[in-house]
Amino acid sequence: MRWALFLGSLALALIIGVWALQVPSPRPTTSPAVAFSAERAMTDVRAIAARPHPVGSADHARVQAYLLERMAALGLNPALQAGAMSPDAVARLARWGGDPAAVGNQAVNIVGVLPGRDPDAAAVVMMAHYDSAWGSPGAADDAAGVAAILESVRALRARGTFDRTLVVLITDAEELNLDGARIFFSEHPLRDRVGAVVNLEARGGGGRAMMFETGRGNAETIDLFAGIASRADGGVTSNALSIFVYENMPNGTDFTIPKNRGIAGLNFAFIGRPALYHTPEATPDNLDVGALQHIGSQALEATEALLSADALPIAGDNAVYGDVLGRFLIVHDKATGWGLLAITAAALAFGAWGARHATRLDPRDIGRGMLSGLWLVVMGVVVTAGVRVLAGPTAGRAESAEAYYTLLRRLPWMETATVLAVVAVTLAALAGRAAIGPRVLAGVVLLAVVAATVVGGFDPVLIGAGGVAIALSAWSQAWPRTTWGAWLGLIALIFLLGCIAQGAAPEAALIFVWPGLIAALAAAAVALIAASLTDPRALIPAAVVTGLGGAWVVTLAHPVFLGVGMDIPGVLALMALLVLLFARPLAPENTRATYAAAAAACLILACGLSATARFAEPMPPPAEGGPT
Repeated sequence: MRWALFLGSLALALIIGVWALQVPSPRPTTSPAVAFSAERAMTDVRAIAARPHPVGSADHARVQAYLLERMAALGLNPALQAGAMSPDAVARLARWGGDPAAVGNQAVNIVGVLPGRDPDAAAVVMMAHYDSAWGSPGAADDAAGVAAILESVRALRARGTFDRTLVVLITDAEELNLDGARIFFSEHPLRDRVGAVVNLEARGGGGRAMMFETGRGNAETIDLFAGIASRADGGVTSNALSIFVYENMPNGTDFTIPKNRGIAGLNFAFIGRPALYHTPEATPDNLDVGALQHIGSQALEATEALLSADALPIAGDNAVYGDVLGRFLIVHDKATGWGLLAITAAALAFGAWGARHATRLDPRDIGRGMLSGLWLVVMGVVVTAGVRVLAGPTAGRAESAEAYYTLLRRLPWMETATVLAVVAVTLAALAGRAAIGPRVLAGVVLLAVVAATVVGGFDPVLIGAGGVAIALSAWSQAWPRTTWGAWLGLIALIFLLGCIAQGAAPEAALIFVWPGLIAALAAAAVALIAASLTDPRALIPAAVVTGLGGAWVVTLAHPVFLGVGMDIPGVLALMALLVLLFARPLAPENTRATYAAAAAACLILACGLSATARFAEPMPPPAEGGPT
């Protein structure tokens, strides 16, 4: 019975999670005029991305002329805005092999206006860029964004008129240095009328479109965004953690420019099919049309909400929020996190009281359960780093842009191998120190640290994690002796991490606060039903939260790996900890040898798949330049 609950709930979590990660079906050209149709938008994608069109090329001029015609047909009265390219943009174009002088060292935006009823109301901007990377047709980056805007404008006009003016800004030279956006927000007469921006981007060729960035102080923006979740095809994908992480990364898009001016807005992108990023294969035929439907539908609904708003969002506090399986958003303020932690503490205490009353649980075993969770994380960080480097160097050590793009093509191999490595570590945690042996565990750590250091360079975090992993592997008191001790220890660890995150970065704390609360409530329910764990019915709450909570973790894990997994594969170890947080009481006992054998098999397979990536996607010779 326990095996059925354990494996069945994990399988259910995977199935629901994969379902939630799917893109919506593209709407056909026969869809109602008020709806966004990806098939209609594909007409523009095919025209724009017929060939590469970087700044200064003949095809760049062709695309510019095409967009002027299309925007005029939509009643936008488009005009060109030229401005000087930055020195960095000029240098990058020259490195690509282009001739900046051929275009007078200028970037040229295309600006259209759909007037609103109230000329004094703050305007809304829809923005995407029409230049492509050198040698890439750019069907996703960013022909899809431009086409989505054109189709959205058509649908908005079919829906009626609005008080606010819509500005359609098709920027130039984004691939070079965000120059088009900088020129508009520095020089265009409309710049001071802009109250909100909706920007569309891509890094890859498909997958669900995520709203990954907002203006600072986004509580009002998120309230508006939550209102469109049920109207957008396929729902919405976004959470406060992604906003927090992106805010602290060096990356930038056109949205960076208005964001730094204090303008509210929403930045959407899809990052699936990474092998297509900035490559000759980024053609209209290879574009995920469902991804276009998803990003376009969200952009349309978000823009209409902004155009219809009595007042546009202004900067205030940041919201804590996250989507639930892509279907709706849970939103609360930062202070609410402390209340949720208080409920978690109460439920955890009740579960511990019930377990002690029924099974004479030693409180020290909860501490050992906390240490086992810590071991899983640090061991996962080390092992995933060792497995990851078998597929090639980190992005930061790529010797050329070509090498970076090769690593992106290897990313599916890396993700599969990393998932298997994390499964191996999780199974090893279930098997325990005695079943595997501290020497074997220490040997795995040393091999992983050496491999990661040789290929990826010295990393003090990795070295520290390796030291902690070896110490915990050797210490017999780091391993729980009861199911309750293991489970409550994991909940207590997540509760502690949640308190730390709530104090340091409340927007990011949801990754601990929400799962910890759900697991603690499940533990309290189990203790109430049958704390002895002898009645199979007592495990039903854990099975339910494993299926649903585990699915939520799956929907977090995949986009997180696509975003940062190339350089930080250990992030999936944290995701594994969250899944085990739900599933730990379901894991059958007295099968430690089975867990150990399965862990070894998964780790061997992980290493093989990661190494195979080098042969499946061979690295080109080093070239001048770096990732762009």
